[in-house]
Amino acid sequence: MKTLAVALLCLVVASCGFRLRGTADVPFETLYLPAATSGIALDLKRNIQAGTKARVVDDPKAADAMLQFTEETRQKEILSLTGTGRVREFQLRYRVGFRVHDGKGADYVPQSVIQLTRDVTFNDAEILAKEQEEQLLFRDMQTDMVQQIMRRLAAAKRPKPPVE
Repeated sequence: MKTLAVALLCLVVASCGFRLRGTADVPFETLYLPAATSGIALDLKRNIQAGTKARVVDDPKAADAMLQFTEETRQKEILSLTGTGRVREFQLRYRVGFRVHDGKGADYVPQSVIQLTRDVTFNDAEILAKEQEEQLLFRDMQTDMVQQIMRRLAAAKRPKPPVE
């Protein structure tokens, strides 16, 4: 009976399309990632090295593709106020612009912008806790951003050579 239940469970899991993530296929062998020493660039470098077959190189001339960040901004905007004029809610925004090209003018991923937002309640009595929550949310947004960029890299196509 247990064997039948395990076999049935395996059949259900296999038929639903579930599979382990594995490595992402990217259309390049080597990638140049400038300033991969902190922030999103470092997280992206680690994800590319661990989750793809591509290597991150330090020399742009040795790279098949170059990832270029065009912007990275973090914003905090007031969403609502109390009746006495105190802040009740904030919206955190994290925006990253990037493109991936071959260094000769052809794009693997054209200029793209990804923006993530999170809403945060605010309380004057918990200022330190709310500041720490804000930092944790920005860190979480950065992790989500890296995953979205990785998905775009996996969906990228090798650029066509220019017609002469």
